[in-house]
Amino acid sequence: MGGDADVTETASIPDLEPRRETVVLEKGSNLMATLTATGLQRTSAYNAIEALRDVFNPRKLRAGQEFDLVYAADAQDDIELLDQMSFQPDPETIVSVSRTDDGYQASSDKIELTPSRNVASGTIEQSLFLAAERNGVPIPVLMELIELYSYEVDFQRDIQPGDSFEIMYQELKNDAGERVRYGDVLYASMTLSGHEVRLYSYTDSNGETDFYNQKGESYRRALMRTPINGARLSSGYGKRKHPILGYTKMHKGIDFAAPTGTPIFAAGNGTIAKIGRNGGYGNYIQIRHNDSYATAYAHMNGFAKGLKQGSRVKQGDIIGYVGTTGRSTGPHLHYEILQNNAQVNPIRVKMPSGKTLKGDELDRFLADSDVLRKQYAELSIGNRKIASAE
Repeated sequence: MGGDADVTETASIPDLEPRRETVVLEKGSNLMATLTATGLQRTSAYNAIEALRDVFNPRKLRAGQEFDLVYAADAQDDIELLDQMSFQPDPETIVSVSRTDDGYQASSDKIELTPSRNVASGTIEQSLFLAAERNGVPIPVLMELIELYSYEVDFQRDIQPGDSFEIMYQELKNDAGERVRYGDVLYASMTLSGHEVRLYSYTDSNGETDFYNQKGESYRRALMRTPINGARLSSGYGKRKHPILGYTKMHKGIDFAAPTGTPIFAAGNGTIAKIGRNGGYGNYIQIRHNDSYATAYAHMNGFAKGLKQGSRVKQGDIIGYVGTTGRSTGPHLHYEILQNNAQVNPIRVKMPSGKTLKGDELDRFLADSDVLRKQYAELSIGNRKIASAE
């Protein structure tokens, strides 16, 4: 009993929890004002912002941006110390500024996104755009579909009512299961006038990813038939009454009507042979692709920065923007393919083909494409069940 009298009880000291706060950047304000409004000392706010500059430019912050702040559990001389500031400038990035013994340090980390797959299909009644919209195809996915088929398809003449499409694409989601963005197209099919062309994404043994048709032939040709994304063709190759000159002449090229400023792509790898004003063509670029082929682009509103005669360009690079310079009644791109310096019909010319898979590579591709096709079928059945239940 006597021993118990020597025991002295000590009150348990609760662990101090750091204070947390979320603040929002108001319109017309800046990060310094936002942090000091929380009571943070101006020196601490300044040091945190200076550290942030190593990984992120504060000038790029937008009104409405949220910042999660964590203060030190123990205030020093009644002054709160900022332990950490973190925010997400975009759904895939988290930026943090943390207090260390050596001052503040910043880091920028990518948030790991989980890929899932989704599918869509539809029948074209009026246009591919309307059919895609009606069947829930996201615009970025539709634009990739158009680009994929732009090597072979004339989107004005080849697509008829009753034609159809299928597509399987990735969706990338965060930990909360929210879709952050759309990923790549994995499989696509277009049935045009009863002729089906299926395209499969395949990564070869060299790690290069491309699209191949059912036979293992690359669908990316040396030249694109449609060097403008999602454009509507206004007039085709052949004889037409010239809208300004007022007489019939051979219109050796193809026109793509599109809003002023729409980007124009280089149809293939090559060197700029001509750039500048060119009579009735207005602002004009000619690209030399090889000894046989060149392409020409006319009526441009302007050229991409830094381009000059002799500049190297890659297929898909933006070279200029749709306009209505020269003899032109409205904004459009006039596009020509020249073979051995002579204009040829862009619709009928046989494009130089791309790579063809052979041997073991072809066998692997055929096995992979079979898996993609089955996945598409399973997801389609699943979507139909969900739709009928609703």
